[in-house]
Formats: sequence, structure tokens, C-alpha cells
Amino acid sequence: MDAALMAPPRRLTVPIDNRWGAGEMSVLDFGDPKRPVDLIFSHANGFNAATYRSLLSPLSASLRIWAPDLRGHGLTRLPTDPRVKTSWLDYRDDLLGLLKAVEGPPVVLAGHSMGGTSSLMAAAEQPDRVSSLVLFDPVIWKRSAVFAFNLPFARLALDNIPIAKSTRRRRAVFDSPEQAMAAYRGRGAFKGWPDMVLADYLSDGLTQTPEGWALTAKPEWEAANYAAQAHDPWRALRRYPGPIRILKAEHGALTSVPVGSHAARNLTVEVVPGGGHLFPMTHADIARDALFEAAV
Repeated sequence: MDAALMAPPRRLTVPIDNRWGAGEMSVLDFGDPKRPVDLIFSHANGFNAATYRSLLSPLSASLRIWAPDLRGHGLTRLPTDPRVKTSWLDYRDDLLGLLKAVEGPPVVLAGHSMGGTSSLMAAAEQPDRVSSLVLFDPVIWKRSAVFAFNLPFARLALDNIPIAKSTRRRRAVFDSPEQAMAAYRGRGAFKGWPDMVLADYLSDGLTQTPEGWALTAKPEWEAANYAAQAHDPWRALRRYPGPIRILKAEHGALTSVPVGSHAARNLTVEVVPGGGHLFPMTHADIARDALFEAAV
């Protein structure tokens, strides 16, 4: 396992062309390149695939994993326009494009937060290409909220929710990666993160520009994702026929699906003891075990 953790994943680029615009999706490819892809893992809003390197690398001894940078994040080069974004259907469609590029048997789709929700919606569209789902605190609001978010002009109201407003004010440029590391360590959303995970996030979360080291997930795009909620994960839950395993946070969960829910066939919902919304960073062993159990 230590050797697998030290071996860097390969960097792939996959062409994507859909109604949201064409370009290339950057993908980290873990594991033996000679075997079929076993699992595709998608990250949370504002992060990137490299953030989860210490979670995914130990699995590469047994599995081949693709971890994409979603549109507007990391090294992916796909068009973004936060002014017109209303939903996460662009991420769904990008993942459908990624599924088309995967050869071999159906794969496990997994993801954290926004990446989990997007994976769920993609699986509902192409269930024959997805063997099962493993979702880490996917964003699934109560049904009444989802209904309201899909009403006309809901995006205008959601633009003013506190998390979107604070994200737009987020510092976007640093003098150096070291300065960013010092600014984030132990603070806010990064509280409790191991230094290795924070360093992995910054490795593809910053890019050098004439102005300094800029966030690759621009604050205005990250904020737009918080406000763009005109999609329906409940419908996707009903439509996908395969096994769905949801691990939700004990504290601050963004998954409103309760333990014991019958919202979908073959659905199990579990609570991660002591875990917050970012438990894949702080409780990586639990998240890793769930991925391994689904893919072997």
C-alpha cells in the first residue's frame, strides 16, 4: 500500500463535447493502465481530483480509478459562464461523456458532495454503464426545497445565500503556494485536514499567473455552483435501478435522505460517526473502505 501511495497517478485528457461547450477534461488515472477502469470518482465543489489522492492512491494496488477535474476546476479546460449557470446538469453530461470514453464492463460511480450528486444523475441516464453508486454526503435537499429551487427565478434568490456571497469574497490570488497553505491550514472548511491532503488540494488548486498564484476553481464559479440548484436528485434516485450506498455526515450533512429511506430500490444510507460534510478528508479510512467494497 505504501508503494501505491507514493506512485503518482497518470494525467489523461478526455475530449468532451456537449451542449455546455467543448474542450478537454483532465483526469487522474490511478492503478494498472492495462486493466479496465473499475471506478470513477468525482470531487466536491471548489476542489479537484488531486485533493483525494491520499484517499484513492492506496486503492490503486487493486483497482483502476479515474478521478476527473470537473468543469471549472483543476486542470480541466471546458467553458464556464457563472452568469447563466442554473443547475449541475453540465457536470452530469460531462460525466456521461467520460463514461463513453471508458472501455470495458460497467464501472462504479462515486463522488463527494456535488460530485456525488452529479454521479447519481449521470447513472440515472446511463444505468447500463454503471454497476453501482457510492456517494459521500451528496447534496440532496428536502423534496420541498428541490421543488422551490426549480421554480423560475429561484437562481436570483439563491445568489444571495450566505455561502454564495462569502465565496465570491474569497481571496483568489496568493503570493505563493506556501502563503495559501498558511492561510488555509486549520481554518474554516480546512479544519482537521491532514497537511498532506491540503497540499494535494493546492497542487492543482493553484496556477501561476502574472498576478500571482490564482485559484483554479474561481470564486465566482464556485459561488455559482452553490446557487445553481435547478436539478432533481430525487428523480435520479428513483430512476437508477442498481445498488446505491450513501454515507452521510453526522454533523452538517447536506444529504436529507434519512437512514432507512425507501426512496429508491437497493438504497442504503449510513451515518459516518463524528464526520462532518468533508469526512472524506478527515475520515479517509471509512470512505476508502466503502469504495473498495463496491469495486471488488
